[in-house]
Amino acid sequence: MRNAVLIALFVWGGALITGCASTGSLDAADATSGPTFVREVEPFAIVDSLGQAYQLPFQGGFNVPRPQFADMDNDGDQDMFVQEESGRIIHLENTGSAAAPRYTWRSSAWKGLDTGEWYRIVDLDQDGDMDILTEERFSYIRYYRNDGTLEEPNFVVAVDTLMDATGTPIFADRQNIPHIVDIDCDGLLDLFIGRVTGTITRYESVGDDENGVPRFRFVTDRWEDIEIVGENVSLHGANTMNFADVDLDGDLDLFWGDFFEAGLLLVRNLGSCASPSLRSEPVNWPLNDPVETSGYNAPVLLDVDADDDLDMVFGVLGGAFNANSTTRDNFYLMRQDADGNFEAETTRYLYDLDVGSESIVKLWDMDNDGDLDMIVGNKIEPTNQKTSLMFVFENTGTATAPAFEYKETLDLISTYHQNPAIADIDADGDLDFLIGKWNKEIAFWRNDGSAADYAFTEVADVYRALTRGQNAAPALVDLDNDGDYDLVAGEASGSLNYWVNNGTPQEPAFELVSDTWLDIDIGRRSFPTFADMDGDGDQDMIVGSELDGLFLWENVGTPEAFQFEERGTLDIDTQAIASPEFADIDGDGDLDLFIGGISGGIMFFRNTTY
Repeated sequence: MRNAVLIALFVWGGALITGCASTGSLDAADATSGPTFVREVEPFAIVDSLGQAYQLPFQGGFNVPRPQFADMDNDGDQDMFVQEESGRIIHLENTGSAAAPRYTWRSSAWKGLDTGEWYRIVDLDQDGDMDILTEERFSYIRYYRNDGTLEEPNFVVAVDTLMDATGTPIFADRQNIPHIVDIDCDGLLDLFIGRVTGTITRYESVGDDENGVPRFRFVTDRWEDIEIVGENVSLHGANTMNFADVDLDGDLDLFWGDFFEAGLLLVRNLGSCASPSLRSEPVNWPLNDPVETSGYNAPVLLDVDADDDLDMVFGVLGGAFNANSTTRDNFYLMRQDADGNFEAETTRYLYDLDVGSESIVKLWDMDNDGDLDMIVGNKIEPTNQKTSLMFVFENTGTATAPAFEYKETLDLISTYHQNPAIADIDADGDLDFLIGKWNKEIAFWRNDGSAADYAFTEVADVYRALTRGQNAAPALVDLDNDGDYDLVAGEASGSLNYWVNNGTPQEPAFELVSDTWLDIDIGRRSFPTFADMDGDGDQDMIVGSELDGLFLWENVGTPEAFQFEERGTLDIDTQAIASPEFADIDGDGDLDLFIGGISGGIMFFRNTTY
């Protein structure tokens, strides 16, 4: 099964490259050559340790999911929208039904909307279709009006900064997610903005200005005298809110997620629809069994299964209660039963391959059966925060039709940011590991098993080390075509380190040539990898970065005498802290691309050149 969209092309020498790959070295002026990549979220099946299939295996992971729902294609079911990164929204179309939703990835940057730190889907102009409010940097409100149709929305910027009735810009703390709803059933929308003081500011609509943009009258900075204080501490924090009639008494109750609150708070409306009163004491929700996470929870209430009662979906943004513990289990579905109780059905409502945060991925034939297996590592293991782990997924398919199953977890060394470089370092016919760590060290683990049944033994805890910095990211490559592996390592500073192997294939001897190799500096967090991207028989270099994606250096030399020339960044959609890996996963003769990233998942791009 494939869900694909063409979003990536290579850039060589500043020119956008399309078409079929040519042989020989690519010329910067050549605009007809170069590989084409297509992102696929469901390219092949992957199952977890319990035999359960990942629904969206290569979605990319979630660390801070901020979900919302709306029927954006007017087909009678709720589509899902999630903000994971600043500035953009993930769109997942409901291709199932209202009663049995099935979400299909459509875009990681829906409609190209710049959302800043938050977004809110609402029919602001009350014309029957959904508009979008987002953060206008920094801490103001942008209004995208929907000028399209119910089936095909088209968002245009109606105003960069929403004004109050006096013409003053409305300030909204960027770490808080506001809400807009008709709280008093008068047909006018009310805008609620949580403050870091734990209070709520209320504005009420007073109609449109001369350009058809809604204006809001300031009402109060202490709506209903609500003041949220964090659990067991006298602290206020970043917050989210939502309103819903959870007790079915005809008025809207308030749900509040706070940085200093491990769960969700419910403030009941003790008044009526026309005369709301939310002066009740906040209580932990759900009442039958209050949920607890790392805090700062973003709630949405909807009837997820079309059974005529409200369920709860919420994302965990990570608050004051150890955010590292919820980098993987952070997308809750709380389903309401016939007795009105809410139970957590899952903590990973959108089930993708997600190892926590800052994932790296490697593709090698670990069991010597002729196909590529997959190893995925993380920064810190959420369930054991004294270390990071490497998860092995065995290819149970074939070299041309892969399928992956979880095999085991490798916990070779107790350290963070384990980043393996995999190769037969001692030329004995099996694969060994050089493992980069969070600090400057690189460890050597030799395979003393066999090519088909690995068994790793530590040779050196500090086999090589960076001269400075941290986050060692090693890569093994034969840069001089002498039959042994040389070593290149990235680091936190964005530079590269190069060791030439002056030993033999059986007994390597890595000697440092430069700790600022080629004067490369990509900013921060360099992740080098090597692949023959242009089919000329030598190794080109691709380097992942913290914020700027993937950088390409083309090798315009020879296999024996490398000469790298910078070609800029690849036009590939990546997350922050992008760690690339190239491999021919489908056996069609070209290199496909896997990318790890900050959200802990994997993104996959199929090479469709041939």
